[in-house]
Amino acid sequence: MRRRTRPSARALLCALTLSVLSASALAPSAGAAQSAPRHPERSEQGESIEVFGHRGAPGYRPEHTLASYELAARMGADHIEPDLVPTKDGALVARHENEISGTTDVEQHPEFADRRTTKVVDGESVTGWFTEDFTLAELKTLRATERLPEIRQRNTIYDGRFEIPTLREIIELKRELSHELGRRIGIAPEIKHPSYFRSVGLPVEPRLVDALERNGLNTPHAEVAVQSFEVGNLRRLDRRLRVDLVQLVSSSGAPYDFTASGDPRTYADVVTPEGLREVAEYADWVAPATTMILLRDDQGYLEEPTRLVEHAHRAGLKVVPYTVRAENTFLPADFRSAGGASAYGDVFGFLRALLATGVDAVFADQPDTAVHALE
Repeated sequence: MRRRTRPSARALLCALTLSVLSASALAPSAGAAQSAPRHPERSEQGESIEVFGHRGAPGYRPEHTLASYELAARMGADHIEPDLVPTKDGALVARHENEISGTTDVEQHPEFADRRTTKVVDGESVTGWFTEDFTLAELKTLRATERLPEIRQRNTIYDGRFEIPTLREIIELKRELSHELGRRIGIAPEIKHPSYFRSVGLPVEPRLVDALERNGLNTPHAEVAVQSFEVGNLRRLDRRLRVDLVQLVSSSGAPYDFTASGDPRTYADVVTPEGLREVAEYADWVAPATTMILLRDDQGYLEEPTRLVEHAHRAGLKVVPYTVRAENTFLPADFRSAGGASAYGDVFGFLRALLATGVDAVFADQPDTAVHALE
């Protein structure tokens, strides 16, 4: 694992005056395929500052593909992050959602036209094709496509080239890259829609626990961090797993298991000092949206940071916000460049502002930017 030392908050804030980063500076080059250098840097808590390759490196390759995960690791990410959903026959595969029309070429497969349907997932009506209606063998006939083609048009050249990966394949890739790069690559699987999948007889949790145990990864030193936006499943997993657990929190709404059970608490309640102390009873990390740490005004400009990081640290939790992205459309107005929504802005400036709040890690779509910001 990389060891990094955090620069002082004053130095980070002063660095915000750097000029806007050009698009060419962010594009992956031949050198990006090599493992990033390691430097002895640490967070304010004395822990290493980590980079989570959010869905791999989706700023450069279609998300949740082996190519995206591999590129993230080679760029220096400490963890690669697969979102896990089940197939009809119980295999765990990596997709952002169980509805796959936006991330695969399923619409181009007439043999699956009759699988299109409407379901209610976490209280919302969704129409499309769903992984739980396909066997793994059937899903393997599909190919991944870019989820954000208007923003990441360059990624569309890879449409149709990559399969949907299984958790087993991701674990094998983690091992191969750890051996090749000479460092332990972690995985941070997110359990998608746990209440829904439990309701249709395809719970993700026991399958994930089994996979981790069979691969010798259910240990405190396995470099595994299991995530969920729900609470109850993390509490249950805390009794089964010896790896890190990550409580994801959204800037709006509530954990769906709270909603389904009539619990009136929301994510806003989860991130109060009292709520964070409860999270620390079962989890090791809290993962808020970046906008919950760095507030934005009505025009999109940064306001004063909240005290969420401070309160989480007092509760004994580490903080990993999501998601740092280089494109203007995702950045605060302070860091946007001239050009359209897909143009790159000053992502390094935004990273410095985020790091100055004391976070312990970051999720990034272009993980090389986070690595370089820390080094």
